[in-house]
Formats: sequence, C-alpha cells, structure tokens
Amino acid sequence: MEKVTLGALIIISFVLMVLARMTAGSTHDLGPQVPCYFIFGDSLSDNGNNNALRTSAKVNYAPYGIDFRGSVATGRFTNGRTVPDIIAEQLGFTSYIPSYAEGLRCDITKGVNYASGGAGIIGETGKFLGSHICLDAQVENHKDIVSRLRFNLGGSADSILNKCLYTINIGSNDFINNYFAPKSGYGSSTQFTVDQFTTMLIDSYSKQIQQLYNSGATKVALFGLGPLGCTLAQVAVYGTTNGSSCRDDVNSAANNFNQKLVALVDDLNTRFTDSKFTYINIIGMQFSPTQGFKVLNDSCCKVKKSGLCQRRSIPCPNRNEYIFWDYFHPTEAVNVILGGRAYNAQQPTDAHPMDISHLAQLVLGNSSVHGAK
Repeated sequence: MEKVTLGALIIISFVLMVLARMTAGSTHDLGPQVPCYFIFGDSLSDNGNNNALRTSAKVNYAPYGIDFRGSVATGRFTNGRTVPDIIAEQLGFTSYIPSYAEGLRCDITKGVNYASGGAGIIGETGKFLGSHICLDAQVENHKDIVSRLRFNLGGSADSILNKCLYTINIGSNDFINNYFAPKSGYGSSTQFTVDQFTTMLIDSYSKQIQQLYNSGATKVALFGLGPLGCTLAQVAVYGTTNGSSCRDDVNSAANNFNQKLVALVDDLNTRFTDSKFTYINIIGMQFSPTQGFKVLNDSCCKVKKSGLCQRRSIPCPNRNEYIFWDYFHPTEAVNVILGGRAYNAQQPTDAHPMDISHLAQLVLGNSSVHGAK
C-alpha cells in the first residue's frame, strides 16, 4: 500500500471542503425546484385578485396583512402568508407568485395565482357576495397565460409548463355559500341530496382539471376541504349539533367530498399516466395546544356582520396562539403548519399518494401538450 503524503492529505481535505460547501448551497444555487407554480382556488389562496372587483369578499384593508412583509394588506385573507406562499417558499422561490390581476406587470414565467375569494367549482356559488372568479373562469385565465407564455417563449413553453407545479384548493364555498346557504337564495339543498350535490361537484371538477391537463399540467396537487362545520361563522349563524362544538352535517359533507376527491385522484392517475395527481388531506391535520394554539373558539380580529375583520380594527397581539384570524380564515400560524405538511408530510395520511416535495421532484416523460382522453 502506498503512503499518503501530507501534501496529498491537504489537497484531499481541500477538495472535500469545497464539495461540502457546494453541496450545502446547492439547493439555493439551483433555484426553485420547479420552473413555475400555478395556483387556483378561493379565499384561502387569493392574494389580491378580488381587490378591484365589486364584491364584499375582498380584504385589501388593515388589519389584513399586518404580519405580511411591510404590513401591507395585499388582498390575502389572513394576517400574513397563505398556504401557497408557504409552499412557494419551500419550493425555493425568492418572491411570491403574482396574482393574475397584476400579471401584466409581473414576471409570469414563474407562475400565476388565479384564486378568488368566494369562488367555487360551479359558477353560481357565492354570487350573493358580488363578483368573483369561479374555477371555470380561472381555467380560462390560465389558458390566456399559457398563450402569452407560448408567444414569449416559443417552442420551449410546453416543456416548461410540464415541469411546473399546480395546486387547487376549492370547494368550500360550494357548501357554505351555496348548498348550506338557502337563506342566500340557493335551492340546491332542496333539489339534491348532499351526496348528489357532491357528485355533481366532483364531475365538474374532473372536467376542469382535464382542461388544465390539456394545457400542459402534469404535476397537480388537489387540496381537500377542511372542517367547514367548525368555522366560527358556521357555529355563530347555525349553532352546533348534538353537543358537538361544530356543525356535524357540514363536516360530514366535507368528508364526503374529500372521499370522492381521493377517488378522483386515483382515477386521474390511472387515466393520465404521463402526469401525477395527489391529494392533500387538510381535514386530517389537527391542531392542539401542544402546537402553541390556545384560542380555538374566537377570532383574532374584531369582525363585522359578514365575518370578515372590521376595517382598521386592532387585532389580538398574540396572533400565533389563535386558530382563526377572522370568522372564516386561519391565521398565518396555521397556514405555516398546513403549507409545511402539504409540502413535507409529517404523517402518512397527510397526502395521497405523495406530498408536494416528492411531486415537485418527479421527472415525467411527456413534454408535449396533452390531448383529450
């Protein structure tokens, strides 16, 4: 065996040190894990698309955004960051994904957020709140963005779109601002059973997702509904069920929707083998005092009749201890946990069949625009 000289050891040590530094900084140096991120949904994801609309479902005023950078009320329905903001950070983006409303002034090559407060899977949902951008319209807006990207990027656009991440978090309003809102003029609860209504939603949702697939989406995360019957607004207006702290009928509907959504994910993965769809199990991510949450049944801000925060009201100082920011939406502290677990599952039940971190890393074979199946 040959002797290793001191000089050789120094050289080897230097090389290993350089490699270690390169490895440590590789994630940051390589940039985002996906070239772009497209976001669809409702107020849980909206980052300003409703600001210029004639609607009561907009929050571009204080105290919203008090914990966002610069304490700016951007139109996010919380005190700070949303779940998509957290996911964007985890993916390695250095800036948040711009809203479609500001898309003409921003770099759309990194993605676009189409989400709109009050929106649902079906167009009539939430109309009593005023204008909003339903999922059908969000899909059409995405087609517009895809056309712009193809014009700007030429032949490389489709291969880039196939590598992007798509998240959709929608369906809550179809229940709380449609099916379970007969006083707002909706007759769906008298026309359909909950199961029939949910089946109709899933059928519509499936067609909308296929349109995204046909526009190049191959990595798609579908968020399940949370415990809708436990929102402060539902409890305040309708009360609780049989000693429960929530409306059990609304939670049962949310669970029914989620079960059908899991089945849809499995069906999509069977039919579209050149893509991957995954389900994020929001309702299974429970919160407790052990996570620092001490206030489970009150909002951090003072709310008006609509359940949104009063303008320029002073919110609670201990915002990390609250589950609810207003009567509908979680605090940033909750969003950090939800976004973190959606990206990197802490329990096997958090995602099916995989979390977003694994979805983002997939290398899928087809880089052309998909045809209908």
